[in-house]
Amino acid sequence: MKTFEERLKRLEELNAEMRTGNLPLEKAVSLFEEGIKLAKSLEKDLNKIERKVEILVNKPESPEETPNFELFDTTSHK
Repeated sequence: MKTFEERLKRLEELNAEMRTGNLPLEKAVSLFEEGIKLAKSLEKDLNKIERKVEILVNKPESPEETPNFELFDTTSHK
């Protein structure tokens, strides 16, 4: 499997190619399909990373402390 960065670069290439508007319909559909697959796999990876960061940020420092699963404090700055 390609790295996250390689897949993101390919998605950007597909986007640029499709924006030219000079593609036959079949080619445009094929590129769009590839782009959707890439976007979904990138989103899945980002979700995994987000969960890992959330766990690390909210990890209790002591066993009796409970973790805070909110990414941002919603009680302030309203």
